[in-house]
Amino acid sequence: VQLQAYGGGLVQAGGSLRLSCAASGRTFSSYGMGWFRQVPGKEREFVAAISWGGSRTYYADSVKGRFTISRDNAKNSVYLQMNSLKPEDTAVYYCAAVSVPYKAVGVGVHEYGYWGQGTQVTVSS
Repeated sequence: VQLQAYGGGLVQAGGSLRLSCAASGRTFSSYGMGWFRQVPGKEREFVAAISWGGSRTYYADSVKGRFTISRDNAKNSVYLQMNSLKPEDTAVYYCAAVSVPYKAVGVGVHEYGYWGQGTQVTVSS
């Protein structure tokens, strides 16, 4: 699975952005997907995840109620709608796919075997 994330940018606090992640391969629909973010000098942290079928979603406490993860298996894509953005949301955001098909998603970096290149999100105060 090859992944490419895009949609990042500069936004004022309180604004919104929608990240997209395009996946290659005809088996995308069998992979759970996640979004992570990382700032310089810190570990990559979990943001949100969605099961391979799309019926289950999970969020970090810091983004719950503000971010929404979704997927469109027909378009081989996963999305992260980010609302009410805060300066502390500033980071490089990565999309990821779990290591094997039909594996349950989790919050750990080690549970994902495929990563996109990242897209920068900057929230100004």
